[in-house]
Amino acid sequence: MAGGRLHTDNPELLAYTEGRLHITVLGGIKLTGLDRLRVTLKLTVQGRGDKAYRHNLDLYNGIQCGQLAERASEALDMTESELSQWLNNLTAALEDYRTERLEAMKPKQAEKKVLTDAERKEALKFLKSPGLLQRTKEAIAQSGVIGEETNAMVAYLVYTSRKRHTPLHLMCLGASGTGKTWLQERVGELVPEEDRLEITTLSSNAFYYFGREELKHKLLLIEDLDGAESALYPLRELQSKRRISKTVTLKDNKGNLKTVTLNVEGPVCVSGCTTREKLYEDNANRCILLYMDGSAEQDNKIMDYQRKLSAGLVDETEQRKTKAKVKNVQRLLHPISVRNPYATYLKLPEAVFKPRRTMLLLLLFTETITWYHQYQRELKTDTETGEQYIESTPEDVQAAFTLLEDTLLKKSDELSDACRGFFEKLKAYLKKQGTDSFYSRDVRGPLRVNPSNLKRYLYELERMGHIRIAKGNRYKGFEYRVQEWGDMEDLQNGTRSLIGDVLDKIKALPVDRGPSVVHGANGPLNGQKTSGKGAVVHGR
Repeated sequence: MAGGRLHTDNPELLAYTEGRLHITVLGGIKLTGLDRLRVTLKLTVQGRGDKAYRHNLDLYNGIQCGQLAERASEALDMTESELSQWLNNLTAALEDYRTERLEAMKPKQAEKKVLTDAERKEALKFLKSPGLLQRTKEAIAQSGVIGEETNAMVAYLVYTSRKRHTPLHLMCLGASGTGKTWLQERVGELVPEEDRLEITTLSSNAFYYFGREELKHKLLLIEDLDGAESALYPLRELQSKRRISKTVTLKDNKGNLKTVTLNVEGPVCVSGCTTREKLYEDNANRCILLYMDGSAEQDNKIMDYQRKLSAGLVDETEQRKTKAKVKNVQRLLHPISVRNPYATYLKLPEAVFKPRRTMLLLLLFTETITWYHQYQRELKTDTETGEQYIESTPEDVQAAFTLLEDTLLKKSDELSDACRGFFEKLKAYLKKQGTDSFYSRDVRGPLRVNPSNLKRYLYELERMGHIRIAKGNRYKGFEYRVQEWGDMEDLQNGTRSLIGDVLDKIKALPVDRGPSVVHGANGPLNGQKTSGKGAVVHGR
């Protein structure tokens, strides 16, 4: 472009000036279709406002450009060669503008942060500190997550698994306003920006048009699964197979049809929120389920935090520092194989629905806890394959059972979480009243239940045999009688008893000890011994 200037303040009304010629591009230009540059031009000459020439053409069409130069030169009293040169300069300016717009539209990948020596030392100290899980739980609370200690810790470990070959997935469940999205966002903020992708809504084909490795080892945070309903199938395949592909038909430069396969590779860690567990059951089966705490105690914690935040009593600077420190901790974790020598002793309660997938989730969660402790575990080498790995400990198994106890109970309960919550409140209310029967109209007010929800709960409880109709009719109302009073207690006791037996067996196992090599700052130090057969200890 020789001296001309393109004004792009208004994308729908571009203006190009060069010398005494003024060209307005009416309607702007299309950013798609780089093989053409179709425009509607208005040409005027400085000092001759009464004369203007308008024309629609493709600037990449030489014949059309020649005709424009010929006709406009007559209308504007200019030479044809002069106009042709200006059109060439305009074309170059519009090409540069289109390239800039396309580059600006590309999603910006967050650059991976390079830790300073001080940041690395601080993060390494955190990862090597005793009681790592407890320290992490405290850091999560200090970052601004109020209550939900267990749920937040489970979410954090699930999000951490994104770097593993087989990551875990999460689904946050609860009624509207119970803090599903809030918990997901707050814990998600502890993951480095370069590893996190937040999504509000997705079209049915959106996943297929990511770059081949753009999603690899990323955390996908879906605000509401309702916004991704049309993309649930590729999402499930991405979770299970860790890759998706789609074959589409495109035209080549000669207009011939050809097939092209779009491939997107994982693995990815997916986290989503919803109020409708049953609707997304296929996706829920692949996820660890978190049920939000809707208790009055949690409400008071949240409201107390909101009041302190409004009064300026919350140290937000300290929260940001904690988040930055935890992100640096995440950046120091690296891929490494994990083996669980106690896996063959793990059992699930017989009441668990879909035990195959639930067992897989329990095993992967245990491995993730071990993997999170990688700077505190012996790095062993398989003498046959040469693969390096770390091993799970009885403490890892116990931590996994402790954190997932509520999830295992919910997966063993035939009632939905909302219905179970209502049923437990109902039984407590009836015990206080000294009766085992009730009418729906008598319990709706004291239990503060929406009429439509009450009807749905009663139908589910009756269908499952937890209550029965004692008498009445649909006109005067039915009297219901509770049939099951201690089912939840029996389920809890059975689950805890099974977990206790499994842990006792694991702790009673003998621990094999043998020679190993210490991993020093400059590599293995031969001749030194620690515990573990063929082990190499991290000493970074």
